[in-house]
Amino acid sequence: MSIPEQTAALMSLVQWLSPAFPTGAFAYSHGLEQAVSVGDVGDEQALEDWLSDILAHGAGWNDAVLIACALRGESLDELADLARALAGSAERLRETEEQGAAFARARGEMTDARVEPFPLPLAVAQAARGLELPDMQVIALYLHSFAANLVSAGVRFMPLGQAAGQRVLAALHPLIGILAERALDATRADLATSAFRADLGAMAHEVMDVRIFKT
Repeated sequence: MSIPEQTAALMSLVQWLSPAFPTGAFAYSHGLEQAVSVGDVGDEQALEDWLSDILAHGAGWNDAVLIACALRGESLDELADLARALAGSAERLRETEEQGAAFARARGEMTDARVEPFPLPLAVAQAARGLELPDMQVIALYLHSFAANLVSAGVRFMPLGQAAGQRVLAALHPLIGILAERALDATRADLATSAFRADLGAMAHEVMDVRIFKT
């Protein structure tokens, strides 16, 4: 029994972006642990606001642009250099490179083929190039996965109830859709970040005495 090719492609993408895919995403908080520990994020609304800013003005937007450029066929090596340069701290660089390497390793073990490691957004874009899915769909699902992982981190560390976490994620859906659509026509010139407080928090996380997340 066969299924439509686009359905199969979509299921592959969802599998790669799911919490079950062994990228170790659960171990990274993108600096959220620091933000919670100093009181910058302390409740449901604060978490939604924090994640909205990261998506629209921080790594979320830049990842979306990098994926869009890669899906249009631009050089993955050149984009990977940009992705590394855009990492605002040692932990942010570690986060994107380690998850990207784990993503490549898992895909290679699935297919018995050598998959070259790239920073995470470009590792996903490389895999998605062969799926023939709409670019906006790939970008939106990547951003949803990005946000879902940080919501999960908030639920575990704040603590925040599961229902509250799901409300936060659902509230981010319209923004994710807007950013995915905007990224479709974005170029390298549109890469930018102004989430300075989140970047400073990520730097401060590097010297936290006690922590449960890698970043």
